[in-house]
Amino acid sequence: MLEQRRLGSGGLVVSAIGLGCMGMSEFYGATDEDEGVATIQRALDLGVTLIDTADIYGPFTNERLVGRALRGRRDEAVLATKFGNVRNERGERLGIDGSPDYVRRACEASLERLGVDHIDLYYQHRVDPATPIEDTVGAMAGLVEQGKVRFLGLSEASQATIRRAHAVHPISALQSEYSLWTRDPEDAVLEAVRELGIGFVAYSPLGRGFLTGQFADTEKLAADDFRRNNPRFQGENARHNAALVETVVAVAAEKGVTPAQVALAWVLSRGDDVVPIPGTKRRTYLEQNVVAAGIELSGDELERLEQAFPRGAAAGERYPDMSSIDR
Repeated sequence: MLEQRRLGSGGLVVSAIGLGCMGMSEFYGATDEDEGVATIQRALDLGVTLIDTADIYGPFTNERLVGRALRGRRDEAVLATKFGNVRNERGERLGIDGSPDYVRRACEASLERLGVDHIDLYYQHRVDPATPIEDTVGAMAGLVEQGKVRFLGLSEASQATIRRAHAVHPISALQSEYSLWTRDPEDAVLEAVRELGIGFVAYSPLGRGFLTGQFADTEKLAADDFRRNNPRFQGENARHNAALVETVVAVAAEKGVTPAQVALAWVLSRGDDVVPIPGTKRRTYLEQNVVAAGIELSGDELERLEQAFPRGAAAGERYPDMSSIDR
């Protein structure tokens, strides 16, 4: 049985490691829906309860895949999805919308695609600068009152926005990128969510695979893999970042585990209110990731990783366009 961790003060409890489902439908090269479904069901078998998706993944197809995987097993999962990043059926990005009417329409659409009557954890995917966060969260709170949503979350929100949102309705989880090479939340956000009693969900805890030591050469990536355009995977940035990862590889070799397991164990070590959700589209990697929940890094190992990855160590921005991040 996987360790359980509490997200927020409202009673939401999830497995210490969750499963990010995005890559099963888009962004990381070829997809196989049947393997994606099998991976989600294997996660449930292993005690992984937090299953994470979003309306735009696919676009719109990932929620259907997740819903298919959970058919007959809905009660075993803590189902999380997101709204706010707007795309059309062709995949074109149409901006961010946090208006109350959009919140309600997006939720109805997600419930239909997922084939469920409620969402356990509903996130605003990105903060809409054109809509006061009080209005967005007020509409989200209405969904809780209607029983369509159990708990509320934000993603990539600044500490000031989180405080304003939490004053309207309790926020149970903040989901943001967090890993050895992305330690930005340590600047102010982690302190704020802990003060408010909000859990932290870490996406991309493996640095989009870079921390596994396997993706320093973007030429090995599929032509439609979005990492080809990610600044941290390019040119001199990639060479600099690959040198950082050598410490992860060395610690893993000495410990008899994989670099991915070391990277996940580091995130898990940051506190019992932190839950990483490594994404994978294959059962093999899922099974390896879950093992990380039982790996404890020694003080010496943590210090070596700290020396290799001080805040700001990674070269390059996290995304080609960081304009949607609420800072």
